[in-house]
Amino acid sequence: MTLALLIFLFPLAYSPGPGNMFFAANGARFGFWATVPANIGYHIATWLMTMAVGAGFIALFSDYPMVFLGIRMASALYVLWLAWGLFNAGPAGAVGEPRVAGFWDGVILLVLNPKAYVLMALIYTQFGAEGRLFWVATIFTANNIVAFCLFALAGEVISSRFVAGPWGNRVLGAMLAVVAVWMLFL
Repeated sequence: MTLALLIFLFPLAYSPGPGNMFFAANGARFGFWATVPANIGYHIATWLMTMAVGAGFIALFSDYPMVFLGIRMASALYVLWLAWGLFNAGPAGAVGEPRVAGFWDGVILLVLNPKAYVLMALIYTQFGAEGRLFWVATIFTANNIVAFCLFALAGEVISSRFVAGPWGNRVLGAMLAVVAVWMLFL
């Protein structure tokens, strides 16, 4: 089951989405190590929410589709707000420099990430929750940690070599804005 689940999750976790782009942009702006608190917050929330979805929380979305729509809209607006901040960021050390994303930013990003809920629902439709809830949530979360760390490292490497400074911030901010708009049409 573990290998099949990882194979199932690989293209989902390593494809661009709100979380991956958030961590790539923050890795580019602040470096990999600065993304760790947000990564921890995101993944504690991921594990808890995956457990909740597996335990039947997804029924809320089935019975009340407007809840999911509300989360999707709030998520797109939040990511757009993050993109705006990055797009307008000056060079490192400038006055008014954006703050590093913290633990609670990671939690909020997960809670407002509709792609995460879709993935959680997909996991349980394919692999069930009977007796495996803990392991499915743990494997899903661990796989995402690896993906987000790789995106944060890639962001740091790309930024240090290719897109440093305000123009790099604008490119990364624009990329994050594209993800926000894409989220509106999931």
